[in-house]
Amino acid sequence: MMTGALIVGICIGGIILFIATLGLIFIGIIRASKTGGLSKNEKQTQEEETKMIQDIYHGLSKMEERIEALETILIERQKKDLNK
Repeated sequence: MMTGALIVGICIGGIILFIATLGLIFIGIIRASKTGGLSKNEKQTQEEETKMIQDIYHGLSKMEERIEALETILIERQKKDLNK
């Protein structure tokens, strides 16, 4: 007789754990959808990295323009030296 009560208790406990697990999964899905799957710190870090990469890109673009200008100056000097 006690084994029947034990089996019922185990089944009820299992059902409660199953419902709690589903609830936690549901809450996790809702949080992930609201925050885009990232925590506030991760979002801030990602924004800083994005800004840093953009700054590097702009700096490299400016450097490319300077190099092209220097190449033009050097080519013009070489032409002047050849004409002398």
